[in-house]
Amino acid sequence: MGSVFKNAYETGLIEEKAEAAIDSTGLSATVRSAHYARRRRDGNRRYRHSKHPKLTIVCHTATHLIAAATASVGPSYDAPLFAPAMLRANWNLDIDRLLADSGYDAEANHHMAREHLGIRSTVIALNRRGSRKWPKQRYRRQMIRRFHRRKFGQRWQVESVISRLKRRLGSALRGRNDESRQRESHLKVLTHNFMILAGSTG
Repeated sequence: MGSVFKNAYETGLIEEKAEAAIDSTGLSATVRSAHYARRRRDGNRRYRHSKHPKLTIVCHTATHLIAAATASVGPSYDAPLFAPAMLRANWNLDIDRLLADSGYDAEANHHMAREHLGIRSTVIALNRRGSRKWPKQRYRRQMIRRFHRRKFGQRWQVESVISRLKRRLGSALRGRNDESRQRESHLKVLTHNFMILAGSTG
C-alpha cells in the first residue's frame, strides 16, 4: 500500500492538504458460514443471521485511492473500528480533513484524529442517541456549533469507492475462514488501488 501512495504523491495525484473519508461495508461469503444457526422460538421458525465479513476503508476523496483497509467481522458498531483504520491510513496519507457519518461519532475518535494524528478538521455527523441535549465534550459540541455541511457533502466519495470496489471486484469472498477472507479483502483493495493508478497514468 505504501508504494502505491508514494507513487501517487510523486506524480502529483495527491494534493498537499488531502481530504479523506471513512466508512464500513459488509461483504458476503460464498461458503456457508459455521455461524449460521436455525432456531425455533415460540413455535415460529426464525433465523439468526451469521456474522459476515466487514471492511472499513479510509479513502482519499479526490482520487478514490484507499489509504487503509481493516477487515473484521460484522455486524458490529463502526465507532470502535475508527482507530485501527485511521492509524493505518496515517502511514500512507497526510490527512488535513476527515469526513465520517454518525456511526463514527465519538469524542475519542475526534481526539485521536486531531490530537494524535494531527488532522486539522474532523467532520463527523453527530449521533444524538435520542437526546436533544448539547454534548458536553469539546469536539462533539463543535459539530453542532460549526458543522461543515458543504464539506460533509463530499462524504459520498467513500460510498462511491465502496460501490466501485464491489462492482468491479465483487462483493463475495471465497475464503473458508475469517483469516482467508481478510487476506482476500485486502487483495481486493490493493487491486482497486492499482486500477486507479493505471487509469490515471494510462
